[in-house]
Amino acid sequence: MGILTLILLLALQGLLIGGLARLALPGRDPLSLPMTMAVGLAGSFVGGLLVRAAGGEGAAPFLVALVVSVGIVYLIRRRRGGGLTAPSAAEPRRPGPYER
Repeated sequence: MGILTLILLLALQGLLIGGLARLALPGRDPLSLPMTMAVGLAGSFVGGLLVRAAGGEGAAPFLVALVVSVGIVYLIRRRRGGGLTAPSAAEPRRPGPYER
């Protein structure tokens, strides 16, 4: 496998995991595609290290990478002044269907 193929596969993996992490949290995220890819790659790297340290294999690295990526997206939201349901402080929280 060439280096270009490896880079493309890593980019696709980062985009897939980052996109799923963004979908896991409610609300709109102002992340661009490269930022989403970076979140997915960071989650994959940290999740892979955690799974390797624990001695797991199988589907565990993907699930741990997804959980770590969701945590990274949440930390980005908190850093920007948002929360779990409102991604930024500028965006007002919308009431739920049973709230007034």
